[in-house]
Amino acid sequence: MARAATTADAFNAVAEPLRRDILDALADTERSVGEVVDLLGLGQPQASKHLRVLREVGLVDVRDEGRRRLYRTNAHALRPIHEWVSRYEQQWNERFDAVDTVLEELKESES
Repeated sequence: MARAATTADAFNAVAEPLRRDILDALADTERSVGEVVDLLGLGQPQASKHLRVLREVGLVDVRDEGRRRLYRTNAHALRPIHEWVSRYEQQWNERFDAVDTVLEELKESES
């Protein structure tokens, strides 16, 4: 089975744990590559590579400020991922409710 191109698919881009860490680091504030490197303990080439992938799929925006490039999460681009995951939220809640019911029944039978 052929792998989907990472640079063309937001789902593939966020499948990489380091990219999710970078998105988390950029969620609340803009950061330069150097700040991402320091925060996550990555090497500069590694951070740049993952930021490039995130930028190419639109999950990260970049702007130049003087000689620095500042990155930030593009929350709007994360919406398709959120919507897809949300489809399963009701199923998960129903399953958790079923587990809660079984646990309550077990607790009552033991007392």
